[in-house]
Order: sequence, then structure tokens, then C-alpha cells
Amino acid sequence: MANIVFQGPSALTLDSKGRIAMPVRHRDVLASMGAAKVTITKNPPGGLLIFPPAAWDDFSARVAALPMESAGWKRLFLGNAVEVEIDASSRVLVAPELRDFADLSRDVMLLGMGNFLELWDKRRYDEHEAQVVLSPMPESIKNFTL
Repeated sequence: MANIVFQGPSALTLDSKGRIAMPVRHRDVLASMGAAKVTITKNPPGGLLIFPPAAWDDFSARVAALPMESAGWKRLFLGNAVEVEIDASSRVLVAPELRDFADLSRDVMLLGMGNFLELWDKRRYDEHEAQVVLSPMPESIKNFTL
């Protein structure tokens, strides 16, 4: 898979129809891939995952290959995935079922995570980030160097 680079936070507004406007920096990355669609699915910590086609193909193949004991997780990721077109105004429609799961209200945060994006309700993300900052740092992070 190509080296896709989504990074940075974007405070956005979910419109009355459940759409978000894709920020220019992410739109540029998608355009460079020729991506006119994205796939949105549930993210267990509480938000949503948004994948461009190449990253979705990779992720969904890895999830589909999981053993039967992971059937519930397959259902969560694959069974709830919705492919949506990016409209002419660079907006992405978030399905009502996914908006409900992520408790999305008017104010949302879109986070670039490398080869995918995360979409969170702003209040819920602020709470999640505060918990992360207060929690003990995992060993895998403690050994990072700059």
C-alpha cells in the first residue's frame, strides 16, 4: 500500500444532514490517490474510522482473515462499514447508525492517523484524551526516542 499521510486535528461542524466537510489537507491527500470515496466504520474506543480505498482494502483483508474467535470484531468493523462518496463540495455523509454509535453532535474532531482518519464527537474526544494523558504510559511508548 502507498504511504498515505493524514495528520493533524481538525475541529469541524457536522451539518444538519450528517455531513462533514473534508479539510483541504486531507482532501489533497485523497485527490492525489484519485479517491472519490471513503469507507467509514466503528472504532471501539468511541469514534469512527475513515479509510481511503487502499487503506480500507488492507485493513478489511486483515480483519477478514482473523480466526472465528474474532467473529464479533469482524462484525463490528466489516458489518458496520459504509462506503460513501465525497461530494462535489468535498463533504462526506456519515450514516445515522454510525453517528449514533459515535454519539456525534454538531462539534466533531477529525484526526489524521497516518493511513486513516478518526472522527470523534468533540466532547467525547476531549474526555478520551484527558484519560489518556492521565493514564500510565505503556512500556511500548516509554522507549520512544526523538
